[in-house]
Amino acid sequence: MRHANKGKILDRDKASRELMLRNLASSVILYEKVKTTEAKAKVVRPIVERLITIAKTGNLNSRRRLIQVLLQKNAVKKSMEVLGARYQDRQGGYTRIVKLGFRQGDGANMVQIELV
Repeated sequence: MRHANKGKILDRDKASRELMLRNLASSVILYEKVKTTEAKAKVVRPIVERLITIAKTGNLNSRRRLIQVLLQKNAVKKSMEVLGARYQDRQGGYTRIVKLGFRQGDGANMVQIELV
């Protein structure tokens, strides 16, 4: 039974799933749009939104919290300097998911997750 178990497993064990989502969140922050599957995009969306909200405060504590999650130093720098200033007046909803169709090989739903 999966009662009260939120979150998707994405057919991976815990460590590889967390690392994949951290990498995907870093890619979304660095490149501002990433093409991925619909399931992964729906899982990474709240992570990216939370990271941008943390970056909006712009102090040392928020930088340290971002360093704990994001793997690339460039992603931390961009989220603090560029994205924090860009979304300062926005209350949330920093990302958008656009459907692209089905992948040729296995028919997976492909989407593009992008920053608004």
